[in-house]
Amino acid sequence: MIGLDTGAIAEIALLGAHCDDIAIGMGGTLLTVSRANPGLRVRALVLSGGGTERETEERAALAAFCPDADLDVRILDFPDGRAPAHWDAIKNALGDFRRSCTPDVVFGTQRHDMHQDHRLLAELLPTEFRDHLVLGYEILKWETDTPQPAIFHPLDTRTAEEKARLLHVHYPSQVVHDWFDDASFLGLSRLRGVQCRSPHAEAFVLEKATLGFGRTEPGNIGEH
Repeated sequence: MIGLDTGAIAEIALLGAHCDDIAIGMGGTLLTVSRANPGLRVRALVLSGGGTERETEERAALAAFCPDADLDVRILDFPDGRAPAHWDAIKNALGDFRRSCTPDVVFGTQRHDMHQDHRLLAELLPTEFRDHLVLGYEILKWETDTPQPAIFHPLDTRTAEEKARLLHVHYPSQVVHDWFDDASFLGLSRLRGVQCRSPHAEAFVLEKATLGFGRTEPGNIGEH
C-alpha cells in the first residue's frame, strides 16, 4: 500500500451535524494527530445540541480527544433531524465558520450517509471549503450506509481502545443505543485495520484532490 503524507499540519477544521459525530467518526485520528502536533489549532463546528446536555458532553469530549491542542468549539442549536429545512441558515453558518479558520485539512461527514443531517452537511462542505483537502469520516449507526473508503489512517490497538473508552466516558446520554458499545467501535476499526494492514484504523471518503508525483533524477527512469 502506498502512503501519502499531508506534510506539516498547523490547523484542522472539524464539522459535525450532531454532538458525538466527530468523536465516533475520527476520535482515534484526533488523539493521534493532536499528540503528534502539540499546540495544533483545532476549530470545530457542530450544527445541533447547543444549550442542552449534549453541548456539555461534546465540549468535554473534544477536549479529551484533542490533548494539548488550541481548541475552539462552536455548537449551534439547529433541530436534530431537520437540517434540510434550515438550508439557508446552515449555509450561512458554514460560511461564517469558513472565514474564521485557516485549516490545512477539513474533516466532516460524507455525502452518502443516509442521515439527512449528515448528508446535507457533507453536500455543503465543498461549497465553502473549495480549496482544501476535505475528508469525510464514517459514522457507525443502524443504517446500512457504511461507505467503501479509499483513505485509511492506521491506529495502534491502544489508541483504538482509548477511543472506545473516551466515547463511553463523555457521552453517557448515548449508551442507551444498542450499537453504542466497545464491540461495535473496535469491530469497525479492526475491519478498517485489516484493509490497510494495521491493528486498527479509521477510514475516510475523499471526493477530490490533486496529486503531485515526486521527480526522478534525469536518466534514472527506464535504465537497465
